Amino acid sequence: MITLHNDWDNFLAEEMAKPYYLQLREFLKHEYRTQTTYPHMNDIFNALRYSSLAETRVVILGQDPYINPGEAHGLSFSVKPPSKIPPSLRNIFKELADDVGCAIPNNGHLVKWAQQGILLLNTVLTVRSGVSKSHANRGWEQFTTAVIEQVNAKSSPVVFLLWGNDAKRKAELVTNPQHLVLQAAHPSPLAGGAFFGCKHFSKANAFLTERGLEPIDWQIENI
Repeated sequence: MITLHNDWDNFLAEEMAKPYYLQLREFLKHEYRTQTTYPHMNDIFNALRYSSLAETRVVILGQDPYINPGEAHGLSFSVKPPSKIPPSLRNIFKELADDVGCAIPNNGHLVKWAQQGILLLNTVLTVRSGVSKSHANRGWEQFTTAVIEQVNAKSSPVVFLLWGNDAKRKAELVTNPQHLVLQAAHPSPLAGGAFFGCKHFSKANAFLTERGLEPIDWQIENI
C-alpha cells in the first residue's frame, strides 16, 4: 500500500480498493515491466505527497506527464533539473513575467509551488516514453476526478486553474460556490499563444488575499 504520510492516505486506501483502480494497477505493472514509463513509479503521486488536502489552495491541472527522459517527476508542468524548460512551461513563465513581474528562471522545478499548497495535478498520472496520452482511458481520469471532488468539498476557498481542453472538462466537478475556477487555453505553443494574457496568477492571488489567505509566491529561483 502506498502511503504519503499526510491526509491523502485515507483517500488513497479507499480509491485503490475500487475495481477500476485494481485494473489500472495491473495495466501499470505490465507497462513498468515492459515499457519505459514516466514518471518513476515512486514519483507517481508526488502532487498529493507535496500538497496535502488540508493545505491545498490552488489546483493547476495539466494533461499527462512529459514524455522525454529525465523530465517528469509527478508534478504537472514541472521538470527535474538539469532538464531544459519545456515549451509549455516556458510560456507559463512568460505569462508570469507579464502578469506579476516574475523573473524567468533558469530551471523548471516547481516544487516551491507545491510546497505552498498548489496541487500540481495531471488528469493522467503516467505515460509511456515518447507517446503522449498513451495511458489515457485506463482509469487515471476516474482517479483524478475523485481527487478534484475531494478538493471541491473543502470548506476553505481554492482556486482551480484549468488550462487546455482536458483540464476544462473537469470544470463541472467544481460545484462549491466558494471556489474560483479560471480557464484558459493550454500554454503549449501549439495553442498559438492563446494562453497569454489570461492573468491567472494575479487573479488567483487577488482571490486568496480577499479571503484572508496568503498569496502565492510564484517566483521560481535560479539554481
